[in-house]
Amino acid sequence: MLTILCWMFVIAAFTTSVISNNGVRQSANTSNSQSDKDTQLLARCVNGEARGETYIGQVAVAAVILNRVRHPSFPNSLSGVIYQPGAFTAVSDGQINVPIDTSATVYKACRDAMNGYDPSGGAIYYYNPAKTTNKWIYSRQVVKKIGKHTFAK
Repeated sequence: MLTILCWMFVIAAFTTSVISNNGVRQSANTSNSQSDKDTQLLARCVNGEARGETYIGQVAVAAVILNRVRHPSFPNSLSGVIYQPGAFTAVSDGQINVPIDTSATVYKACRDAMNGYDPSGGAIYYYNPAKTTNKWIYSRQVVKKIGKHTFAK
């Protein structure tokens, strides 16, 4: 009986922690992968930029951010695009600092965009015509409109 209890303890201890490649012990229940960190960062930005939009609208905004990462005119990392000076209101007004629950719709929208879903049609810009003060954005080719946002290339 004591042997069985000892093995149960060993198995329980093993399933609640893992040792990463660099030898650092991490909890198996914590989300420390780069993908999870990127999804959280993207969700924070999209939440600030497209809160109140439909799921499709949130996926489209996330897709624009990801399209910029791949576009030669923008920084080639997610954090580089998001923190590019003046690019996103969510950064300048501090909304980027609000953590997003992994069960939130905006988190799912960002995960889906990161998995390739792009309802923006490949856009690299979006704007709300009722709010923008930037006249230059109107010179961009409109790809589509989703909710309150116009998506452009």
